Amino acid sequence: MLREAAIVTGASSGIGLAISKVLCGLGYEVFGIGRNFEGVFEPLSAESDFQDSFHPIVCDLLDTEKLCDTVKKLAEQNHIKVLINNAGVAYYGLHEELNAKKIRQMVRTDLEAPMILTCQLLRDLKKNRGYVINISSVTAASSNPHGCAYGAVKAGLSSFSRSLFDEARKYGVKVATISPDMTRTNFYRNADFREGEEDGSYLLPEEVADAVKYILSQREGLVVSDITLKPQLHRIRRKSNG
Repeated sequence: MLREAAIVTGASSGIGLAISKVLCGLGYEVFGIGRNFEGVFEPLSAESDFQDSFHPIVCDLLDTEKLCDTVKKLAEQNHIKVLINNAGVAYYGLHEELNAKKIRQMVRTDLEAPMILTCQLLRDLKKNRGYVINISSVTAASSNPHGCAYGAVKAGLSSFSRSLFDEARKYGVKVATISPDMTRTNFYRNADFREGEEDGSYLLPEEVADAVKYILSQREGLVVSDITLKPQLHRIRRKSNG
């Protein structure tokens, strides 16, 4: 009998990697999609669950044909129970200072890819009474000057989650949205700011992963559909130009 399996996008670092470790600890076979997994297994000698159950898959989410083929094969060979749409990219600044390439990359990575992956897997998730968990952002519910496009695509992802749950709930599919605030990862590499220095000014990837675990731990028949995570303090710091 096949073990239950999970697919996690953006699994090579940050929140996606933390979620993958939690899922492996819960007994899932985890197929992590990312572009570069160099160093992911080092040093992880104490994390035998992760080493045994995590399967890295190198694939660019923007290569739609390859992505669909890859996911189709995974669904044919595994009992897919959980889809985590985590991968994301963000560019910040005045909207007029963005360009078509950056806008297209955000729309395709943060919104198009989750919708395509969910479409590809939804029949299996219905059959397996599974989960779609979308990692959105607190920006989805707020005004975002200097991040208009990013806030818009995350708002789209959150809206997709709400509508998909209402569409698929009668088939046993659970759809949830996790909306983290600033998290200590390399996500802000394209911004001129990052999280604050105080411990209370940022989230940790493991805390977002714990929210995934909480969603999955509920009894059949109860769905935690939305979780918002915020640090106690609202702090950012500007990056130096040097």
